[in-house]
Amino acid sequence: MEADLSATAADLRLAVKLLAQRLRAEARPGELSWSQESVVSLLDRQGPTTVTELARVEGVRSQSMGATVASLEELGLVRREPDPSDGRQSIVSLTGQGVSALAAARAVKQSWLVGVLGERLSAKEQRELGSAIQLLLRLV
Repeated sequence: MEADLSATAADLRLAVKLLAQRLRAEARPGELSWSQESVVSLLDRQGPTTVTELARVEGVRSQSMGATVASLEELGLVRREPDPSDGRQSIVSLTGQGVSALAAARAVKQSWLVGVLGERLSAKEQRELGSAIQLLLRLV
């Protein structure tokens, strides 16, 4: 039984990795990079925060996150404002343009995924996948 679970876990890791790679590949040139989209998505989900907190959540150094945020600021997708409780830091938030860019990036991936699900899976398989997704969500 443990060997079955180990094999299932390995297969799941591979499937998630390949799906993530494929979704990244669907991005069109000129769209957000993976790290930029991750930061914009995080700001969309959790709201304004500091560069330090973004770095912590994303598991990168503050300097690396600062560079990503600076690139997003240059594109007009985020803005920085002084942190009222700590003048040494700034609060990063999404702009309207950032919200639109994130929606566009998500739409491209969603469109590809809907198309491939419809083309490659039968109606029964689509229902099975829907049930499996609920199980995956319980894991995380």
